[in-house]
Amino acid sequence: MAGGIGADLEFFIIMSFDTLGLSAEILRALSEKGYEQPTPVQQQAIPLVLQGRDIMASAQTGTGKTAAFTLPILQLLTQNPMAKGRRPVRALILTPTRELAAQIGENVVEYSVHLSVRSLVVFGGVSINPQMLKLRGGVDVLVATPGRLLDLAQQRAVDLSQVEILVLDEADRMLDMGFIHDIRRVMKLLPTSKQNLMFSATFSDDIKVLANTLLNKPALVEVAGRNAAADQIEQCVHLVDKKRKRELLSYMIGHNDWRQVLVFTRTKHGANHLAELLNKDGITSAAIHGNKSQGARTRALADFKQGGIRVLVATDIAARGLDIDLLPHVVNYELPQVAEDYVHRIGRTGRAAATGEALSLVCVDEYGMLRDIERLLKKAIPRIALPGYDPDPTIKAEPLQTGRGGRSSGPSPRSSQPRGGARSGASSSARSGDSRDGSSHFRESAGRDSRPAQRRRPAANGGSQPGRSSGAPASYAGAGARDNRGGNKK
Repeated sequence: MAGGIGADLEFFIIMSFDTLGLSAEILRALSEKGYEQPTPVQQQAIPLVLQGRDIMASAQTGTGKTAAFTLPILQLLTQNPMAKGRRPVRALILTPTRELAAQIGENVVEYSVHLSVRSLVVFGGVSINPQMLKLRGGVDVLVATPGRLLDLAQQRAVDLSQVEILVLDEADRMLDMGFIHDIRRVMKLLPTSKQNLMFSATFSDDIKVLANTLLNKPALVEVAGRNAAADQIEQCVHLVDKKRKRELLSYMIGHNDWRQVLVFTRTKHGANHLAELLNKDGITSAAIHGNKSQGARTRALADFKQGGIRVLVATDIAARGLDIDLLPHVVNYELPQVAEDYVHRIGRTGRAAATGEALSLVCVDEYGMLRDIERLLKKAIPRIALPGYDPDPTIKAEPLQTGRGGRSSGPSPRSSQPRGGARSGASSSARSGDSRDGSSHFRESAGRDSRPAQRRRPAANGGSQPGRSSGAPASYAGAGARDNRGGNKK
């Protein structure tokens, strides 16, 4: 791919944001947020975007990808203002999930607080009418999920004919969720001549195929190996019988006095059930998944960030887009069926140079999945074993239900202990409607953000790197667009 560049984190020269060509207004907003030094992906991507290059960027989850494209976009829009009149959409940012869209929208507002830039976030799950009204008033930067954007376009509520910059964020997740057809439909609504930016936590071969069709001689920005987990995340595995997972989890949370734990399950029902059991154990918990209303999801996340609850139980809908300051613990109560999702799950901790712990509770049914994850990471995950919780060696593995009336192929009978190397059919099977947040979890009201799967993430100096949410609940599109003029939010 043309223009490819790469780098290791340890070889980057420490620089400040004022060396990247950003305006005084943007630098002021960064300073007010306490951001001083750009992350490696920001150091590479920002100058390239300002040069007008198409880019294909990958970085570990939590390394500041959002600021790597929002900061230069704001710079380009303000240094090339439109004539007075109705504001057309000039920058379009597509994301796979509502949570991620809300997070990006919040970051855009923070960075443009001293600019005359109007932004809006649109997604399903909330009324479309307020979004249509705000679009009529004019929006410079539009952050959207694919389904709701197409709904708005179908109702002629949004004009994308003057988009100058397109961003596909978490492109790999969009492909996993089956949004490729929606992406192609959106492309037909956009002008041919525009700047295209693709950001992704991982570089799969499918992503490179998509890049070849959408990007024009892109520069390659890759500051970490493919599918790599951050070094500052301490990972471990505890082998345990399935029926004793909840007991072990409750014990570890209570015994270690964990105050903030993000727990992942494979299904909506499993998330609800686990949250109920943990509450009965005296551990305040809430579940978050696509069947919850947007208001319930927002409240649960806000309570978790503010310490109102100790445990947030989530399906993979939360593996991208949740940004929680200094989250110390992530637990895989059930391993994901797609190995790459493990990286995104544990990437909720250890963000922007902070440290974190990731624990996986693995039963005999999941040994094949564990092997696939270790093969992806190219290393074995350390095992821990608490006395009294050793797995029963007489229990045989059972095939995992796929949710489509069939079963995924589980580990072979000889797989009594997982080892790195061999690939199990279990984790290569496609995610199903209930075991992934695809078919119903992403179903938006009057929207298309629900597609079946096509196959089968503060700095150490105290918050000096941008691209992270403040911890407060996001302001959503239904409440209105943000118009920042001279520091006033309207």
